[in-house]
Amino acid sequence: MRELRVTPIKNGTVIDHIPAGMALKVLKILGIDEGVPSTVTVAMHVPSKAMGWKDIVKVEDRELSPREVDKIALIAPRASVNVILREPVETDFFVRAGEPPRAACRYCDRVVEDIPAAIV
Repeated sequence: MRELRVTPIKNGTVIDHIPAGMALKVLKILGIDEGVPSTVTVAMHVPSKAMGWKDIVKVEDRELSPREVDKIALIAPRASVNVILREPVETDFFVRAGEPPRAACRYCDRVVEDIPAAIV
């Protein structure tokens, strides 16, 4: 099985669940060409459990306008658009009832497996 490695972005926009083969049209909608000043990652024909195959576009240091999102929705109605803002955030966990009790992140709801390491 192939492993997909795409580095996370610190600030910018991730457009995921684009129908396979449509990423280049998304780039055109965004006006992204060889003169773009920021990093752009394009993954095409990526395996997807939900879609079979999908494309992904990541654009560093850019938020999309409502008009751009509307245009993308016309060609990729099930695409998700996520704005990534890397800001300092204080950790905040809550305890889930159960046996054994588990700690979960209040922001992303991820369950922490190694509690001592997470709180230090």
